[in-house]
Amino acid sequence: MSSPPAVRRADKQMSDAGARALLAKGYCGRLATTSADGSPYCVPLLYVWLDGEVFAHNTAAPGHLRRNVDHEPRVCFEADEVGEVFDYGRFECDVSISHRSIVAFGRIRVIEDRPLKQRFCDALMAKYHGRDVGRPKGFYPRLDTSRSTPSPSSG
Repeated sequence: MSSPPAVRRADKQMSDAGARALLAKGYCGRLATTSADGSPYCVPLLYVWLDGEVFAHNTAAPGHLRRNVDHEPRVCFEADEVGEVFDYGRFECDVSISHRSIVAFGRIRVIEDRPLKQRFCDALMAKYHGRDVGRPKGFYPRLDTSRSTPSPSSG
């Protein structure tokens, strides 16, 4: 297995604590995989930072992403946070935007363990829904037909 590439701007590299905080509060992540013919594929997914790993939500239905994961478990995961737009220089095009991002490399696996899938679903609902609308909590009738797949840990 090859090593992740070196960071070009080491002066901009965030701390492990900063990376974990960004992963914990980030909204959408992007999972990059490779198909059998070597073609790259990147898909946005909802995710949860849980137990030092990124758990991404996906379906059990076979598709391009699952074929890629079954073919090659090495993946890349990216999450980012957009900041403020700011002007610099004297020309209209002298504009930039502050942002933070994390890129993690690792191996993906499909979770089959029902209690872990339940914990993931509870964490996913708390992160993305978070409001009480009077429906039963912790009840996921389609849990056995959905997949929660951890992507690479950030460290």
